[in-house]
Amino acid sequence: MSTSRRCLLAGITGIMLAAPLMSQSIAHADEEVNLYSYRQPFLIQPMLDAFTAESGIKVNVVYADKGMLERIKSEGANTAADAVLTVDIGRLHDMVEADVLQPITSDVLNANIPATYRHHDGLWFGLTQRARVFMVSKDRVKEGEITSYADLADPKFKGRICIRSGKNIYNVSMIASRIAHDGREGAKIWLAGLRDNLARKPQGNDRAQAKAVYEGQCDIAIANTYYLGNMATNDEKPEQKAWANAVNIVFPDAETTGTHVNISGAAVVKHAQHKANAVKLLEFLSGDMAQKMYAESNFEYPVKPGIAIDPMVASWGALKPDQLALDEIAKHRTEASKLVDEVGFENGPSS
Repeated sequence: MSTSRRCLLAGITGIMLAAPLMSQSIAHADEEVNLYSYRQPFLIQPMLDAFTAESGIKVNVVYADKGMLERIKSEGANTAADAVLTVDIGRLHDMVEADVLQPITSDVLNANIPATYRHHDGLWFGLTQRARVFMVSKDRVKEGEITSYADLADPKFKGRICIRSGKNIYNVSMIASRIAHDGREGAKIWLAGLRDNLARKPQGNDRAQAKAVYEGQCDIAIANTYYLGNMATNDEKPEQKAWANAVNIVFPDAETTGTHVNISGAAVVKHAQHKANAVKLLEFLSGDMAQKMYAESNFEYPVKPGIAIDPMVASWGALKPDQLALDEIAKHRTEASKLVDEVGFENGPSS
């Protein structure tokens, strides 16, 4: 992590308690709000502290890397959760399907968040964007050689592409977006072509794909944008700076339909005991201060128009997001996961 970002995070006052879901208890005072979060505490704590300083409302955080929906469902009307904060449209969609969220009507949220990044009935609201892009070798991929998601299935890229598991939430959403654009059969043909062009079986995380490009195992990696910024400024693991320096970012379909983006987002739980405070929290997170902090702390794209992005992010080029509504893409996630199995994607190019 860069020195500036360590300083930003080190400036936190009144550190909130964050612990595994199964062992955390939460209070219910009037000037509190209880947040279940998939986002790591160090990423969101500065925003929560700023919210408390402005509103006087204390935020009690329960952090989880899995099991949030199951916990909320099992707690039912007795849940401690007032709001949830998560990554990936898929997790928000799953909560909608499970009927654990409540619709919110807020002029502030509607003004701050474009319709593409909020549920049509106000069940969830996007807070940041992360684009699913290509990280390509500076030395082995020419400018303009690959420009679209469709290119991933072009036989000329055989043996040149690296990607993590097709069942990863970010890849499922990307595949779902291809179904939304091209239909199930078109997406299936595309996914099989991508499989045939892989340099190895899907594996690792997004950073591992950039490492593979650096090591020459492949020329094109599929990853979320913010990983490049996090690698390029990682003082604790400086080897990752070399991985970042080995690649350029390509925004797929920048001249046509736009690049697939996913979101981090938030929602108010159906049985929230502090609904008004939860709405205030979401409104704050969509506002100027929090949106700027998101951009500065994790190289993400704010959803609120007019908020400046980080200079490093700006240096990668302009992002033209796909304007297809995310709740429309989310409808195809189950089919996307099935396609991964149907084409034997996890077996790699030999399947």
